[in-house]
Amino acid sequence: MNYALVGAFVFFLGTVLIAGVLWLASGGALQKKYDLYQAIEEESVAGLNLNAPVKYNGVDVGKVRSIRLDPANPERVRLVFAIERGTPIKEDTAAVLKTQGLTGIAYVELVGGARDSPPLLVTDGDEYPMIRTKPSLSARLENVMTTALEKLDRMSGSLDAFLSEKNQAAFTNALADFAAITRTIAARKDTIDAGITSAARTLDNSARVSAQLGPVLDRVGAASDAVETMSNDVTLTSRHADKTINSVGADVQRFTAESLPELDRLLGELNALSASLRRLSEQTERNPSSVLFGRSAVPDGPGESSMKPRQP
Repeated sequence: MNYALVGAFVFFLGTVLIAGVLWLASGGALQKKYDLYQAIEEESVAGLNLNAPVKYNGVDVGKVRSIRLDPANPERVRLVFAIERGTPIKEDTAAVLKTQGLTGIAYVELVGGARDSPPLLVTDGDEYPMIRTKPSLSARLENVMTTALEKLDRMSGSLDAFLSEKNQAAFTNALADFAAITRTIAARKDTIDAGITSAARTLDNSARVSAQLGPVLDRVGAASDAVETMSNDVTLTSRHADKTINSVGADVQRFTAESLPELDRLLGELNALSASLRRLSEQTERNPSSVLFGRSAVPDGPGESSMKPRQP
């Protein structure tokens, strides 16, 4: 038997076995490829360690690769995630710190990522694509508790101011005045009872008067309706009178336009006739015979005969 050949075979087989184990340990053909993303947290990341899981809606999709303070602002923490290639990291995807159970072990949960949202890409000035962050539940509770404590502190201060010695003395005086009023009311109980009884009688009388006023109000309403009807009739009559006046006015205008010129001429002729009759009357009074024989020729005045033309 060739021991050298057997030894060489055993050595080769061991080498192949070790290489296969190492290859399988490193992932081999099933090794996953990862893409790097970054995020900036503005709260404490206590409990978050390297290689802490990164989950997307509860599914492990990667690990935390780096945790360090932001050199530009020590109040912020820069995180680097190694996420499996092909994971749908979108522009509206957000990273939230969560704790697992009661152990306090923190991990990163990715939420969001609408179907129509574009994929997250690296921007100028950044080494990796920047995933936005949202405050964790503990941070929100802390903010709520801080606000509640501040309000409680202000309320406590207001209560202290309300319960100051001055206000306590005023409150004591108010109680004493209230006690005095109570004693006064108790001392005048009979008077108050009588007043209440009188008020009850007054209310009863008012109710009876109201019942009696009902028919009166009905009659007043009927009278009001009659007055309204009369007003409507007067309005209608006024409208007819307006029409009649307008018609008479038109007739008067037509009469004025047609008859007044004739009347003016008749009056002129009557004036002329009156003047003629007056002259005739005057002439008859001076010479009554002129009615029968006519007027005689008027004799010539001095010098008129010589001025008449001679007859041929």
